Amino acid sequence: MRGLRTPVFRVLVLAGLVLAWEAATRTAGNPFFPAPSTIVTRMHAMWFSGPPGTLFLTDTAVGNILPSLGRMALGFAGGALAGVLLGLAVGLSARAYDYLDGVLQFLRAIPPPALVTVFLVLFGFGLRMQLAFIMFSIVWPVLLNTADGARSVEPLHLQTCQVFRLSRAERLRRVILPSALPKMFAGLRLALSLSLIVMVFSELLPGTTNGIGFQLTDAYATFDLPAMWAGIVLLGVLGYLLNELFLVVERRVLGRHQTARDPAG
Repeated sequence: MRGLRTPVFRVLVLAGLVLAWEAATRTAGNPFFPAPSTIVTRMHAMWFSGPPGTLFLTDTAVGNILPSLGRMALGFAGGALAGVLLGLAVGLSARAYDYLDGVLQFLRAIPPPALVTVFLVLFGFGLRMQLAFIMFSIVWPVLLNTADGARSVEPLHLQTCQVFRLSRAERLRRVILPSALPKMFAGLRLALSLSLIVMVFSELLPGTTNGIGFQLTDAYATFDLPAMWAGIVLLGVLGYLLNELFLVVERRVLGRHQTARDPAG
């Protein structure tokens, strides 16, 4: 069974699925579902056929992919920072957690697209609205997971901190954060994938002049189906790469803090 998890096996499975997709689309001949080879050819023409010296990126790639990644990065950073800080504040206070848990669960359950009009009224069209929308959408999984992680610290560890007379900052750094990190990273990983989704949604709104979502809207309006599918495939590739990169960072950070669980260490 271990061999089924090897990278080679995963590549073979992916290659088999792509070949099946190619055969099915060519057999069907449906213009709404172009073959993967057609999509890849269009992706190369749109984004990776630029002149040498520019990493072979076209103006379309620089003007759409990079702005989208920038919005996503800024929104994710702001929402993650707010979620971690608020989560620690709520999780470390039993009274605050009891008072605010119902409110937080209520706000978390509201679908972000339902509040688009509110964000447009508050921030107008443009970058400010997009960043605020992304931050609001991703803050909840980070906040709630961080609060849960802060509340799950072993009482024995906290008692040991009192015995060693550790300050509040030392308890936070050496005991609480290492204990909360696994759940915190679980929330951050969920927020990362969610930030990609809401970033694209924010770029589908009027007033957007660039980005992957804007390019999808333009392809749909001009009935350029290969370009539309190229954007969809690009989002899948970006989501996969970002998730793999996040897992690498998570393993390293958790590995470094594994020894920090012992307050006397």
